Amino acid sequence: MKLRNAVLSAALSLGLSLALNAQAQNAAPTIALKAAHLFDGRSGQLVSPGVVVVRGDRIVAVGRDAAIPADAQVIDLGEATLLPGFIDAHTHLASDHSEDWAQGFYENMLRFPTEQAFHAQRNAQSALKAGVTTARELGAPDFVDIGLRNAINAGLVQGPRLIVAGHAIGSTGGHCDSVNAPPDRIRPAGPLEGVCNGAEECRLAVRQQMKFGADVIKICASGGVLSESDPVDVPQLTPAELGAIIGEAHNWGRKVAAHSHGDVAARLAVEAGIDSIEHGSFLTPATLQLMKNKGVYLVPTRMTQLWVDEKANTYPPKIGEKARAAAAAHTQMFKQALKIGVPIAYGTDSAVFPHGLNAREFGDYVDMGMSPAQALMTSSQGSAKLLGIDKDTGTLEVGKAADIVAVPGDVIQNVRATEKPVLVMRAGVVVKGAP
Repeated sequence: MKLRNAVLSAALSLGLSLALNAQAQNAAPTIALKAAHLFDGRSGQLVSPGVVVVRGDRIVAVGRDAAIPADAQVIDLGEATLLPGFIDAHTHLASDHSEDWAQGFYENMLRFPTEQAFHAQRNAQSALKAGVTTARELGAPDFVDIGLRNAINAGLVQGPRLIVAGHAIGSTGGHCDSVNAPPDRIRPAGPLEGVCNGAEECRLAVRQQMKFGADVIKICASGGVLSESDPVDVPQLTPAELGAIIGEAHNWGRKVAAHSHGDVAARLAVEAGIDSIEHGSFLTPATLQLMKNKGVYLVPTRMTQLWVDEKANTYPPKIGEKARAAAAAHTQMFKQALKIGVPIAYGTDSAVFPHGLNAREFGDYVDMGMSPAQALMTSSQGSAKLLGIDKDTGTLEVGKAADIVAVPGDVIQNVRATEKPVLVMRAGVVVKGAP
């Protein structure tokens, strides 16, 4: 009898909850977005005209013939294209861009974490208004990215949906380590800050990032461009360290992204089970083929390569030299990746350049040989699937989150229209544009 009553009580509670949810959904405002064109992100086709109907934070109708409810607020965008919000798989919103490398370094060293959190909020808003409705934040100091994600989720500030890494993980002296200043002036970093040596210490570093809220793990498999102490193409983690990091993260259901310009480092990471290679400047056709075979994504951050090449003379000499070498190799690598058919996810490495310019990446892909539709699909299909969020966002389909961008004109005729969105909607809320 007690069991039957408990089951009945649970059923009534569930029914009441479902009824209240349905009532709340019905009470939510309905918005209909109209435009001359629509790119849904799944079919790869442009349809004209385009309509997306949103109720609350969800899409309830989409397509050229979608019925617009009588009570809907209609936003007619005219000669524009509706498309899914951009999913940037490689950002550093918790960090700031500076045109003066030395000045930026100085200011960053003097800034308290709480102060940096306000900078991160500003950067997140810049990205959101540029059309980035989801971002994977791959490494931040002082867990600022985790705090930013939590604040956005709590509705305290506006920003993209964030998937965050905490501290990036790498070896002593590597790209993920702190500056190579005298140790009596700046405290050396350890596993809590992502710096580890040996398999067990690296396993500890992964666990510590996850303890404090990391959704994804980011590693520095090779050297980097904007760090002074390490060669750009040298492996910085051993196979045992890679196995410990990737194995532990995967056991906990987290994916792992590998910063790697160097080919040997990338190949070691791919063999160890990495989920994505970031940058990939010096990757060879053999490594790219291995990535395709294993389904490992390339996140090329193409606009960052172009940016650092253009700014190479403004960096310290060691960094400028690495910037030129990486940019020169990246062009050939990217063309090989397209030819081989490596899966590509849209990601920019924002903070290397000013936040809010993220959409330039699409046009840079087209300049390398992609069609506009293929370039856009690196976000709606590539990044969405890499980040594991494709069931909830990435395409304009009924039931998906209402993450929507409108850009002027026909986006297939001019993919760089993505750089000037006229409307941005995040989870059903218009954050840029009318009204």
